[in-house]
Amino acid sequence: MSIALQPTAAEQAFGMSLPHRRMEEWRWTDLRARLDKPYPSIDTAVDEKSVARIMAASPLAGIAKYRAVFVNGKFDATNSTIPALLPSVIPAQAGIHLSIKENRVQSDSRLRGNDDGVDDPLVVLNTSLKPEGVTLHFSSNITVLVEIMHIATNAAPRAVALRNHIEVAAGASATIIETFIGEGDYVLSSVTELELGEGARLDRIKLEWESAKANHLSQVVATLAKDARLNEFTLTSGAALNRQNGTYTFVGQNADAKISGAYLLNGKQHADTCLVVDHKVPHCTSRELFKCVMDDHARGIFQGKVIVRKHAQKTDGKQSSHALLLSETAEFDAKPELEIYADDVVCGHGATSGDINPDHLFYLRSRGIPEAEAKSLLIAAFVGEAFDNVENDDVRAALVNFAEDWLRQK
Repeated sequence: MSIALQPTAAEQAFGMSLPHRRMEEWRWTDLRARLDKPYPSIDTAVDEKSVARIMAASPLAGIAKYRAVFVNGKFDATNSTIPALLPSVIPAQAGIHLSIKENRVQSDSRLRGNDDGVDDPLVVLNTSLKPEGVTLHFSSNITVLVEIMHIATNAAPRAVALRNHIEVAAGASATIIETFIGEGDYVLSSVTELELGEGARLDRIKLEWESAKANHLSQVVATLAKDARLNEFTLTSGAALNRQNGTYTFVGQNADAKISGAYLLNGKQHADTCLVVDHKVPHCTSRELFKCVMDDHARGIFQGKVIVRKHAQKTDGKQSSHALLLSETAEFDAKPELEIYADDVVCGHGATSGDINPDHLFYLRSRGIPEAEAKSLLIAAFVGEAFDNVENDDVRAALVNFAEDWLRQK
């Protein structure tokens, strides 16, 4: 006989049950236990000076030409460099079509990320919070960078939501930056839909650098048509709790997805990435690479599943996650999975964790390099492989500088 659990304060505020450790995909990140207070969806006063200060502090400040800014979940036309018309075009010859959507509460089967007809709990949460967001359509080869920035100002505990839809038309290409930065105690729910048409290319860079009291919950749902190319990188370094889900589905042959990321965590930070790469058609390639650095009592988790359907022959899918533990109390958990129903495939996975190699450290110190600098060099070399997947030179340099600053503070 099952016993119904009394709804927590957060569940009452959200109007839904939260995932808990008895659910396999959530056994390391018990949202029901961790979200221990009500987070109402409320409008908060905006301090323009705080917004300007937070924007200026972004490691990616000034890199993107076009920017859509959201403050506490609401579109901020003042700080956006994209017109807020419905719909608007910037300009027509640029091939970028944009509209701002308010309260996008519709349920979309594409957001389920599975085949059992049950919506992902993060999508359910996002929908319940009536998110705003941006819809971007790229119809040509776009060389300028477009950024979607979410800023949280220091205010009462609250829940905010964002839902974005990014579509790259057949033969088009674009680079998108998604930046999450802020202050205060809040729950941020973010859902991003990616649609890549035939022969399309999308470079997506995400920076998560939020308050030490923040809770970042996000979901990415991507579909790749024939010959499409997706190159995605996520840097996770903020928030007390971070859970990022992703579902990437190949619906056309000869498509390619490179999904990479890095953790830079300390204190009691908790970051969990759960990805599903679904090869539904033949002749597609996927690569997952995550480099995770944890210090103090931080905990990092990587859960990756590659599914190869029955008729998806000639699939090439690989995933790897590697952790560098800088203290004896840091922790890393990995759960790589392969679910293969075809017989002519090349698939593999790997996971490692450990501390700094003492032989490498001795080699550097024996050549006159101080210990702290030697450790920084080794850590930078460790995460550098993931950063190399960022194609844009300016963005990659800014992220590397951010990582170096993080190391110097350590």
